[in-house]
Amino acid sequence: MCRNIRTLFNFDPPATDDEIRASAVQFVRKLSGFNAPSKANEAAFHLAVQQVTDAATTLIHSLTTFSPPKDRETERSKAAMLSAKRFGGAARAHNAPATAVGMGGSDARSQLFPHRGGKRRPGDR
Repeated sequence: MCRNIRTLFNFDPPATDDEIRASAVQFVRKLSGFNAPSKANEAAFHLAVQQVTDAATTLIHSLTTFSPPKDRETERSKAAMLSAKRFGGAARAHNAPATAVGMGGSDARSQLFPHRGGKRRPGDR
């Protein structure tokens, strides 16, 4: 549920507002237990996302470091290698679509996302 929560500080290029908000959404989803809130909880959910986004933005823009900025592609490659080592097999490219060979439609998605009944969420790659 929290795979969009990544280190956002000290990267070149810097974190975008969209990346900060995506992390805030994932954080609020984790805390609330809701992927999407009910109508009764929608206002509170969106308010929490906005408040977390504001706090995260303030934090990221206030932090300082003497370390040189990290390169996004280098860090992505390191993560892919660690994933391949941990889970075996070759890690797929970051933006490459995940597909099941010989299967289409929801059958392929259900193999890729069995814990969600084959349903994808915004942000799934």
